[in-house]
Amino acid sequence: MTIPEISPYTGTGPPEIHVSATTPRNPAPTVDIVIEIATPEARGIVLIERRYPPSGWALPGGFVDYGESLEQAAVREAREETSLEVELLGQLHTYSDPGRDPRQHTISTVFVAKAEGTPAAADDAKAVLIVDPRRVSVPLAFDHRRILDDYIAFKEGLFPWTGKKTGTRA
Repeated sequence: MTIPEISPYTGTGPPEIHVSATTPRNPAPTVDIVIEIATPEARGIVLIERRYPPSGWALPGGFVDYGESLEQAAVREAREETSLEVELLGQLHTYSDPGRDPRQHTISTVFVAKAEGTPAAADDAKAVLIVDPRRVSVPLAFDHRRILDDYIAFKEGLFPWTGKKTGTRA
């Protein structure tokens, strides 16, 4: 690992830091949450309409804060974007395609959760929808269509990334 060089401090302004080209760049850890919900009006999963670019509809989620576990980040992001308190049921999969987020390389661990109540848009979300994951009619951001397809396969008893039935040995 390359140590950054710091120019001698002149007493004015912040010191200049020069990092060599060999400094490692790492993907940013993120979480996404497939929130299963049933209200008197609808049954399905929760999507948010993104307030900031890239535009579109997405699973609730976001960046993991320093000092926070993936599970804590998932619960926090769900609350911040949907106003729901969720119960995490487990991890679905981790998605790491370098092109999955046009802003930067991210690695997202996706959780499945359940919630009760009525979702309300907050923080980075400008609207929320409850949809049947098989019949999403809004444009999805990132790789969230693939995640929903994997979620559907998993609910049908398959590991989508291997095609094997859940609960069977390799």
